[in-house]
Amino acid sequence: MMNASTMKDRKRQGGTPLVVAAVVAILGVSGMLIVDHGPWNKPKVRAAETANYSTTGEAARAVGATVKQTAPTSPLEPVPPGPKPVGPANPSPPQ
Repeated sequence: MMNASTMKDRKRQGGTPLVVAAVVAILGVSGMLIVDHGPWNKPKVRAAETANYSTTGEAARAVGATVKQTAPTSPLEPVPPGPKPVGPANPSPPQ
């Protein structure tokens, strides 16, 4: 148990980790803002007339890609393997 003399002599130390954490947080946030919004990272706006292709499909066909349709699926689904699910043994009556 602590008495009055030990409580009076006890001083709180150790504010350094808090200061270091705050400095690291401030530097991290400012670094992200500089990298994301710096003068070298401005969007390059071009007019629509300067685009070579108006759709992705046109651009793909221009480099030789072909578009293939997927195989049609059957309208009937196969029966899943295993036993059929069963309802509860004692259904509760509607209230």
